[in-house]
Amino acid sequence: MALPLRRSGESGVDLLRDNFRAAWSRSDEIFAILPNSELLAQPIVWRHPFIFYVGHLPAFSWNQICGGVLRWPSFNPYFDELFCRGIDPDVDTGECHWHPDVPERWPSLPETVYYRDKVRGAILDAVDALSYCRSDDVMAQGGRALLMVLEHEYMHHETLLYMMQQLSMRQKIRPRHPVRYSFQSMRVSEWLRIPKGRACLGANFDELSFGWDNEFEQTVVDVPSFTIESLPVTNGQFNEFVSSGAYDDARYWRPEDWRWKQLENKRHPTCWVEQTDGWFYRTMFDIFPLAQVASWPVYVSLAEARAYTAWRGKRLPSEAEYQRAAFYGPDERETQYPWGDDAPARQHGNFDFNSWSPTPVGSSPAGASRWGVHELVGNGWELTDSPFAPLPGFKTYMSSYPDYSKDFFDGKHFVVKGASWATDVGLLRPSFRNWYQAHYPYVFAKFRCVSKIN
Repeated sequence: MALPLRRSGESGVDLLRDNFRAAWSRSDEIFAILPNSELLAQPIVWRHPFIFYVGHLPAFSWNQICGGVLRWPSFNPYFDELFCRGIDPDVDTGECHWHPDVPERWPSLPETVYYRDKVRGAILDAVDALSYCRSDDVMAQGGRALLMVLEHEYMHHETLLYMMQQLSMRQKIRPRHPVRYSFQSMRVSEWLRIPKGRACLGANFDELSFGWDNEFEQTVVDVPSFTIESLPVTNGQFNEFVSSGAYDDARYWRPEDWRWKQLENKRHPTCWVEQTDGWFYRTMFDIFPLAQVASWPVYVSLAEARAYTAWRGKRLPSEAEYQRAAFYGPDERETQYPWGDDAPARQHGNFDFNSWSPTPVGSSPAGASRWGVHELVGNGWELTDSPFAPLPGFKTYMSSYPDYSKDFFDGKHFVVKGASWATDVGLLRPSFRNWYQAHYPYVFAKFRCVSKIN
């Protein structure tokens, strides 16, 4: 992640403070969607109630920067520990690793907000303190700890929003800004041939101002030729799969995916709602007939995406195939973004809260890759069928967060790439790797079909 460009006369310290204030402002805007009466709501059993996240974001910041790198004495050790980490769920076994134990009573909102604001003030002081810090800890160097905390805040914006999407409309407060939707018809999808060639996975440590441990070290792989759909699968296309009866046909599901589907009585994608008069789609703040959003990308779990591609006689891309389709082109030159090296802007895709909902697939042709593949970044994370695993040379370099990635190298988590509408622009680097379990159905994640060339 490169630091954003400075405005004239602005120092790096001032810029970091501005970035923190902007991230906190967005956090506050997202929490404002919830009435206080809903802060103990737990719409996803695998996640803590919302009040936990009010405290978690500042607790993580304190534990990593002030208490971690700078070794400042804590003003609330109990909150530092209580809010330090969420749940590590195993959705297949139903087991949750709670850290720490859930209290009998969560702290009140005023108590938690007081803690939050104290930490925020300390972080602004820490920005300046770290610029003078002389430490052998790599996280103290180059502002890495500060950038890590910023990215953590960005990622939780999205977590909070996909949790909130599971609430009923009466449990949420509509934001002050207008939520605009687009319903135009989709572009025509094409099959595009990507010739064999190389793809870089990850990055070299000295090339990024900050990267998570799973992004290092860079490795170059050879990718056989394949074909890929220029557009992701839409709600309309997935509805054909459901209405044909294939969604309920075990032939198209892997055995472990079918067992999950039967256990959960999963009958349709999570954002869909079946009513007596037909199918509907639940956005953050509105419900529309499914036919009205037929051109939007369908958001599903990896298990559901696997079943659909099997029904089509196709498959999902690997992480390496995604990288090659997204960041290379006919000239074999690697670029920072699918469209080239120009900084991300609104015309390049539906990310960074350009819209508070999906948009019709193919709505941002300026963001297409140089092969002609659309929205590999934006409008929904891209599911891959590659298990989340360490790259060659992986090491747990973040001294205060050594278990960030390694706990999830378990064969149950799979790489997702790209970005959704709720992904901050700061996360749009080629090496960034997100991951989820195959049976976790709440993420703003889309997919597309690929096929091997014989």
